Amino acid sequence: MSFLVIQRIVGLLLAVFSFSMLPPAAVSWWYDDGMIMPFITGFIIAFSAGVVLFIPARNFKRDLRIRDGFIVVVMFWTVLGACGALPFMLEKTLEMSITDACFEAFSALTTTGATVLVGLDTMPPAILYYRQQLQWFGGMGIIVLAVAVLPMLGVGGMQLYRAETPGPMKESKLTPRITETAKALWYIYLGLTVACGGAYWVAGMTPFDAISHAFSTVAIGGFSTHDLSIGYFQSQAIETIAVIFMLISGANYALHFVAWRKMSLRPYFGDSEFRFYFVVLALVSIVVSTVLLLTDTYIDAGSALHYGIFQVVSIGTTTGFTTAEYYYWPGFVSILLLLTSFMGGCAGSTAGGMKVIRILLLLKQGYRELSRLVHPSAQIPVRIGGRSIPPRVVDSVWGFFAVYVFSFTAMYLALAATGLDLITSFSAVAACMNNLGPGLGVVGSNYASLGDTAKWILCFAMVLGRLEIFTLLVLLTPAFWQR
Repeated sequence: MSFLVIQRIVGLLLAVFSFSMLPPAAVSWWYDDGMIMPFITGFIIAFSAGVVLFIPARNFKRDLRIRDGFIVVVMFWTVLGACGALPFMLEKTLEMSITDACFEAFSALTTTGATVLVGLDTMPPAILYYRQQLQWFGGMGIIVLAVAVLPMLGVGGMQLYRAETPGPMKESKLTPRITETAKALWYIYLGLTVACGGAYWVAGMTPFDAISHAFSTVAIGGFSTHDLSIGYFQSQAIETIAVIFMLISGANYALHFVAWRKMSLRPYFGDSEFRFYFVVLALVSIVVSTVLLLTDTYIDAGSALHYGIFQVVSIGTTTGFTTAEYYYWPGFVSILLLLTSFMGGCAGSTAGGMKVIRILLLLKQGYRELSRLVHPSAQIPVRIGGRSIPPRVVDSVWGFFAVYVFSFTAMYLALAATGLDLITSFSAVAACMNNLGPGLGVVGSNYASLGDTAKWILCFAMVLGRLEIFTLLVLLTPAFWQR
């Protein structure tokens, strides 16, 4: 490993990230809300720290190795989260502790959407915009953006792309060159954001709310500029737009690229993962809506279907928008919604969770083992989309699932040890590890009442989930540090 190479890249990326604090300063100037200085000061601190890291190693250029890529990704998300918390800490009127500021920043950058802030409707526009912008940057991944920029500065990006991109099959590229792949992903991401914001504006949102909610919708983040989230607007048109773009953003961006290049919808219908993703959300929507109607939670079928579909798509894609206090719905519905978030979106999307492709592979592997009981000598491959999945991929999925369950259990017990009840502990870890946001019990509406220890545990859960567990935990293995 070359620590100077790692230092050079982290310093460069941190300096670039510092410029993200200037747009909120411009928003503060426009609305005259008195929030300019926290962002200007935060920019100066972050930029200076980046320069201090970069200058000593500026002439040290070597190819990145796989292990270097893992360290850069983990360090950058950690450092980025800490620097992203600066404006929250510097603004005294927010009265946020270091723990709360870091929690909010990590939640935004990992697109989790868990918040410790209350009274959003009366908060300065600059702070509200900054939260949404952090989610937008985190949604696609600052690292993937950097992959398109770093090669021009003499730094290769394939190792970073493998370490950052979600999903079990990371070797496939949309275009022959990794920089072109990153650019293609960002063009699609930006195009969806513009389309979503425009649709929100036409549906009745103010330009500020439209931009802010477009950021969090396409990023699958779930932050809102209002305490009531999307429910604040009381508009079926806005909720329909949100559902459409949450579904789109929860799908594999490689499919969007292929569909756009071929100008056809066939790639979606021909993809096994997307079909499974759509069918699961549709079936859960039917079940939830039916239960809401039968339990008289809503007295008419239209309302039950309306609220049921929105919450299933929002929670199933790990966005976290709400139009109703779903944590007060019948227990069966609340638990079913939370369990749906474990699946999350498709690989290669901005969604959290274990990813649809992994769940599909686990089901197919389970079915194969049942078939082997009947035909012990048969060679039965695991197939998806007509292709046989290599045993190494299947093994990695089982390994991921095992480590996921172990990590989840450990953090669940740690959270319960802080004094939280079991429902709150379980849902908080699930919501943060799956990058969902709202949970059940005490954390149904926000996380403000949790203690500092619990918040730091959940910060770790957010990063662990965002980097899909292995990227972070591999740094804790002795083999990683052996030459």
